[in-house]
Amino acid sequence: MPRLMEVLEYLDDMGDMMVVRVPPDGACEIKWGAQLTVRESQNAVFFRDGKALATFKPGRHILKTQNIPILTKFVTWFGYGPDSPFRSEVYFVNMKLFRNMKWGTPTPIPFRDAVLHMVRLRAFGIYSTRIVNPALFLNRMVGTEGRFRSEEIEDYLRNLIVARLIDILGESVKSIFDLPKYYNEIGIAAKAHLGDEFAACGLELVDFVVNSVTTPEEVQKMIDERGGMAAIGDMNAYVQFKAAKAMQDAAQAGEGAAGGAAGAGVGLGAGLGMGMMIPGIIQNALKQGAQREVSQSAAEDSFSRIKKLKELLDIGAITQEEFESKKADLLSKV
Repeated sequence: MPRLMEVLEYLDDMGDMMVVRVPPDGACEIKWGAQLTVRESQNAVFFRDGKALATFKPGRHILKTQNIPILTKFVTWFGYGPDSPFRSEVYFVNMKLFRNMKWGTPTPIPFRDAVLHMVRLRAFGIYSTRIVNPALFLNRMVGTEGRFRSEEIEDYLRNLIVARLIDILGESVKSIFDLPKYYNEIGIAAKAHLGDEFAACGLELVDFVVNSVTTPEEVQKMIDERGGMAAIGDMNAYVQFKAAKAMQDAAQAGEGAAGGAAGAGVGLGAGLGMGMMIPGIIQNALKQGAQREVSQSAAEDSFSRIKKLKELLDIGAITQEEFESKKADLLSKV
């Protein structure tokens, strides 16, 4: 015997369902007096005649439709056939936190680095979101789909994140050498920038975490080489030291290969020649070191003056044209 009244409810066994329509088969003939049960983690949006009439919070609710059991079918049968013309349905919206949703750059994004100039970066992380405006989310993202899972919106949200991440990296980070200490700041900035984008979809961005920002393999090799150069210190002095050591090793090898008195004479000559060359090498290294110090000091002074000019520009003491002219003049002296 068919039921005269209906009980409408939905339980998500998988945990990834964001929206489900009841009835699921598109019959859309909810009867007058149907009992609607909404759980604590849900909201239910009731549509009648194609319009969203109400959003129901957790609890038990009685629905009022135009489909009166038995009577409506009898009255409308001759004009509309077996299907009732009075359409109504309920969309259950999952209000829980959808966590550990992954984001990442599908291709490397360009980044202007203060040290390495232009490099390409790839970034990965996770975020959490939840629905805060069921009606808006339904109308903008779901439409009339009977089921809508979280994976169906991940690509769209990922594209939003990547588009904003390019701007965030440019504003927050100057060099990739400083990236690790800025992960938290990037996450906070991303959450602030993306808040309006998510809200326009009826969503809230709850958490945003940057797990890693990586560079291509060739850039990683450049970073390793730069670290090795920094460990060496003064490259010219290091090269000169290696050259002097190579000459000394050559002199010792010549002495051992020659053997006897003649070999000793050759080794002695090489040693004397080496002794005469070393003072000149050391003097040249000291001279070059002093020149580099003067050049570095001049560069630091120019950068300091540019920074002060920028502060004057920010407070309106000088115009943009004056700032650009002075900056170009100072940079030409570096």
